[in-house]
Amino acid sequence: MILDHLFIPTKKNTQDTNGDRLSRSFLKSLSWRVIGTLDTIIISYFITGELSFALSIGGIELVTKMLLYVVHERVWNNVKWGRK
Repeated sequence: MILDHLFIPTKKNTQDTNGDRLSRSFLKSLSWRVIGTLDTIIISYFITGELSFALSIGGIELVTKMLLYVVHERVWNNVKWGRK
């Protein structure tokens, strides 16, 4: 199953074929989500006018999109298309 291939490492260091470790994907996800979440909080604040509501939206968005990004990154690491 594809989920087994994504999350169960076949090598001890969990490194994929292009040299990226799973920890690198998580760190990239975290840094990108900080930027994205700040953007979401600012937009939510302008729309709602309530900081607490904007922070709530940003907090939920931070977690869900970070997890989605890691899955997306790992799937694309396994796609051969476009590589030399």
